[in-house]
Amino acid sequence: MRLISSKVAVWAMAAGALVALPAWADPKIGIVDAQRLLEESPQGKAVQESMRAEFAPRQRTLQAQEQTLKAKFEKLQKDGATMTEDQRQKAEKDLREGQRDFERAKGEFQDDISARRNEEMSRLQRTLGEEVRNYAKANNYDMVFSTEGIVYAAQTYDITPGVLAAMQAHGGGSAAKPAGTPSASPTPAPAKPSK
Repeated sequence: MRLISSKVAVWAMAAGALVALPAWADPKIGIVDAQRLLEESPQGKAVQESMRAEFAPRQRTLQAQEQTLKAKFEKLQKDGATMTEDQRQKAEKDLREGQRDFERAKGEFQDDISARRNEEMSRLQRTLGEEVRNYAKANNYDMVFSTEGIVYAAQTYDITPGVLAAMQAHGGGSAAKPAGTPSASPTPAPAKPSK
């Protein structure tokens, strides 16, 4: 009987210790808006501008090609009745071939821009993850969650502005500092929410 009561006492103390754990181990939790970091960080803006500059010439070429096709179609519509049968067939054939070339070029453009965007976004997400980890370590956060999986969180948990400020302090370059490199001047953490 004494053996059973001593086991119950041990279990009761262990359960009491587990219940008391949150009282002395108050975790510091932060929430970060990854989409906002992608859009507003200097690194994200640099990627967007780089992509725009890289693909703008091809986009202008496609737009010019589309305008040329439109003009050929309108000319065929307007002058088709007065053309000879051979002229009309040749114009229709040219229009079909031009449309086919345009659609192929447009598809290749979309594929290229999509592949490049995926490549750059993957690189940028790694950079942003590194920045968030550095910020969290520098400001003693126990856990940082992305807003994508959070239904609700008080604004005081949002560390996105602090991470953005740290990223802006590092400059607009697309490369993050190597892992484990401490931040030169960590941005002060938001106030810990009171319970």
